[in-house]
Amino acid sequence: MSSGQTAPDTAAFSALLTSAGGRVLAAAESASPDPLKAATALRSEAERALAEAAGEAGAPDVAPADLAGAALTQARLRARAKAKFGARAERMFFTEPGLEQATRMSVAGYRARRLAAALGEGARVADLGCGVGADAIAAAEAGLEVEAVESDPLTAAVAAANAAQLGLEGRMRVRQGDAAAVAPDAYDAVFCDPARRTTRGRVFDPDAYSPPWDAVMDLAARAPASCVKAAPGIPHERIPEGAAAEWVSVDGDLKETALWQGLGDRQVRRATLLRSDGSAPATLAADPDAGPAPVGPPARYLYEPDNAVVRAHLVAEAAERVEGALLDPDIAYITSDRLAATPFCRAFEVHETMPFSLKRLRSRLRRMKAGTVTIKKRGSAVDVDKLLRDLKPSGPESVVVVLTRVGDRPLCLLCSEVTALL
Repeated sequence: MSSGQTAPDTAAFSALLTSAGGRVLAAAESASPDPLKAATALRSEAERALAEAAGEAGAPDVAPADLAGAALTQARLRARAKAKFGARAERMFFTEPGLEQATRMSVAGYRARRLAAALGEGARVADLGCGVGADAIAAAEAGLEVEAVESDPLTAAVAAANAAQLGLEGRMRVRQGDAAAVAPDAYDAVFCDPARRTTRGRVFDPDAYSPPWDAVMDLAARAPASCVKAAPGIPHERIPEGAAAEWVSVDGDLKETALWQGLGDRQVRRATLLRSDGSAPATLAADPDAGPAPVGPPARYLYEPDNAVVRAHLVAEAAERVEGALLDPDIAYITSDRLAATPFCRAFEVHETMPFSLKRLRSRLRRMKAGTVTIKKRGSAVDVDKLLRDLKPSGPESVVVVLTRVGDRPLCLLCSEVTALL
């Protein structure tokens, strides 16, 4: 879902969908990087395009400056959107808040394929608060029949245009409306991504989402099956009883929490790791019989669990896979004498362990001729930027410095990353 837009924004966007608007948009995508030169040239192009289209059926009724501004905005947003949408971004349309909240297509595709596998091709899914349409697009591409609902007029128009641009109109229908008024039991499943941004910025309190958290979960509970996208930091206590919670990361960057209901996996916690290289997802699920991870002293290898594993409270399960123990029971660093292949952790070989001391660390790095120093920390209050300035590293070697603690004792581990596991 997205925050409201003004009527002139909607008129200017509609103009972009005409032949005259397409001409101006094409010019915007090759415009000068100088903002003033680009705006001047595009306004002139918009004036010519609108003049030539005057009198034609469906000719846009919009000021040249508004059309030029809309084209420049779309060109800028398309360039930014490539990180989330890849080559699709070149044909799609966006709003600023819509792009900010839009799901990365690798994540949306993973969720959509999971829904399609559970429900079957052709199942009817409602995307409540579809934004610019990322999740609806992924669902339609996975073979689901999607009705996408968006309250904001401009964002709904953008989502509909995206369905047309990608040839999905037969499977993806977009309408403007109130998501809270939809009857969820009229569909095989509902998906909801409540807005977590306002004009003042990002919202962290689920009760300040739009719709509010309780309203979203009520919609989800009344559907035969559902998936709700939430922020990755959502408190575990806000996850409803009976929902399966899945924390999803891409290349180690934690992206979201997905809450699933009605798919037969009640109250399961899982971490799913996706890779931008297209390799198969890796999923770690909670073991109901698992106890807390053991605690032990530093060993030959240090494992750093993926953030999805940490947020899902699955560090004990990750430790078991590498026959490891925690350095501290409250900190997500795993130590082990075994080097094990696992997608759920990064592995480092530990060369030296010592109590943290700036003077001692600086001296040791100089002896190691370390010029490239990567600092990682968990459970440490050290200012990383200041520490790097104080260390003044120089030399040809690379070292990973891990700062943590055991109880109240600050600890420093000098490591190198293991780039190729067994």
